[in-house]
Amino acid sequence: MAKETAPEAKIAQLSEMQRYVTQQRGTEPPFSGALLHNKQEGIYHCLVCNAPLFLSETKYDSGCGWPSFYQPVSDDAIRYLEDDSHGMHRIEIRCNNCDAHLGHVFPDGPQPTGERYCVNSASLSFTDEQGDEKQG
Repeated sequence: MAKETAPEAKIAQLSEMQRYVTQQRGTEPPFSGALLHNKQEGIYHCLVCNAPLFLSETKYDSGCGWPSFYQPVSDDAIRYLEDDSHGMHRIEIRCNNCDAHLGHVFPDGPQPTGERYCVNSASLSFTDEQGDEKQG
């Protein structure tokens, strides 16, 4: 599947923090994200291209300060990249559709996967079961 380029008009509509996170590989301050404590049922999408990324039933409270999930919505939803910035080795996660930066994945999550997808709220939108949307 070919990667889509985010439309400039969509990127221009993002807040400064949303642009910083999704386009410049930034990180929002811990415990500040609008979707951190969201408990509604629904789907988390890429804020930039609206591709589905995570289901609410895979979200859990890891205590790390960012929304955490134990698996993506599908095997091809996420792109994985080696990240050796900040003096440590991590695995960066990006939207596989538009390449927006989402966060990182760590091997310290709950079963059944043992993974913790640590995601910036600023890279997500959430749609509940009634179709109402919230941005992170």
